[in-house]
Amino acid sequence: MREPGFWYPARRGTVPVVARLLAPAGYVYGFAGRMKRRMAKPERAAVPVICIGNITAGGAGKTPVAMTVAERLAAKGERVHFLTRGYGGRERGPIRVDPAHHGAGDVGDEPLLLAAVAPTWVAADRPEGAAAAVRGGAGLIVMDDGFQNPSLTKDFSILVVDAAAGIGNGRLVPSGPLRERVDDALARASAIVLTGRGHAGDGIAARARARGIPVFNSIVRPPAPADLGGGPLLAFAGIGRPEKFFATLRELGAEIAETVSFPDHHMYRENDAVRLLVRARELGAGLITTEKDAARLSHTPAASARARLAGATLTLPVRALIADIDTLMSLISDAVTRARRQ
Repeated sequence: MREPGFWYPARRGTVPVVARLLAPAGYVYGFAGRMKRRMAKPERAAVPVICIGNITAGGAGKTPVAMTVAERLAAKGERVHFLTRGYGGRERGPIRVDPAHHGAGDVGDEPLLLAAVAPTWVAADRPEGAAAAVRGGAGLIVMDDGFQNPSLTKDFSILVVDAAAGIGNGRLVPSGPLRERVDDALARASAIVLTGRGHAGDGIAARARARGIPVFNSIVRPPAPADLGGGPLLAFAGIGRPEKFFATLRELGAEIAETVSFPDHHMYRENDAVRLLVRARELGAGLITTEKDAARLSHTPAASARARLAGATLTLPVRALIADIDTLMSLISDAVTRARRQ
């Protein structure tokens, strides 16, 4: 889906009419979520669980943060497995992701990225997924998303917030981008990671610090020097905030001839691929996209336009570069130690 413009009004503090009209639906959404969490009896996994989530619908940068945290934990000798819902995929699981056989239509795009870092499990039922991961050898579970899911006990929860977007108009879905009230989310957060540049996230960061919750800043960058093709590029993306991807490319020195945005988790069709290939030829430009978009172009028939697009497109892999990450990892390690003593 595309985020409605009234979720993030140009003038801070203004509330568009549409948001006001949808406010009752937001109250119902928020109340239902609170009741679900209040009545739930979370199960404890046999291993520690670290959750990386967000408070808003749409992209805040949680997957790069999850990948960075998992890589750091694995470097310390932890047997890290990912657990995720697999948004956009048909599999309900529990199922271990196999990039050689699964496509985005099976398990979603994000699990394919995660599986390149550590064993990854897709499960609509998180406790069942955690149990399957433990049977599969997990010594520690990193959940990508699931902050609002109350079925599994989390031992450390990181709330990821886009520094440039913040919490938008501060209202609940569908009146605004919030998945739950800010105070409710902060009551369960162990740490906040602000991603990107900007000041829209300063408000929630200040509220977190007032509660004694540590706040960390991060930017998203390639883990190694990026291949930008050496010429003009047509950049396209179907993620929560495509403009963040385009801004990253410009900051890396890419020559952007044109950008094309699609809704988050967009499944590319043949006409999309043809349009992008033709436009790139008209511009005399190369093509570049995100890892998530590239995952959605995988497992397509060799003769299809989507396969030709995949073969002609550069991919920009990214990780979250978190300032003072050693402190964050120390907090996580302490939480893991406490969980193992229980």
